[in-house]
Amino acid sequence: MRHARGYRRLNRTHEHRKALWSNMAGSLIEHEQIKTTLPKAKELRPVIEKMITLAKRGDLHARRQAASKLKQDKYVAKLFDILGPRYKDRQGGYVRVLKAGFRYGDMAPMAIIEFVDRDRDAKGAGDKARLAEVEAAED
Repeated sequence: MRHARGYRRLNRTHEHRKALWSNMAGSLIEHEQIKTTLPKAKELRPVIEKMITLAKRGDLHARRQAASKLKQDKYVAKLFDILGPRYKDRQGGYVRVLKAGFRYGDMAPMAIIEFVDRDRDAKGAGDKARLAEVEAAED
């Protein structure tokens, strides 16, 4: 029986999983939509929902708690400045997981995890800005 087995281990150590959730949460905050495997997306959902709840609280202690989980300060800033106020009136359910077929190489089930009221221009905005900066430097 599976009593008290509340999460997927994903064939990783605790430290590896902790780093995985930190990196994936940062990517989701930055791009507001990412594509990953279905088990990873399902496990990422509670992690990111707790981050949004911290951002809705918005105090210094919540900011420090979020900073301890995320790798970069820009993710914390976006979380508290943009995403927290966006979901201020929503009582949970900030992200959705959509099934996206199977990966060609190993037939792993894929999924898209995204914020419910996401900004469609956020995906790839950092890459576009970086390319524009490189092109400006070349001219």
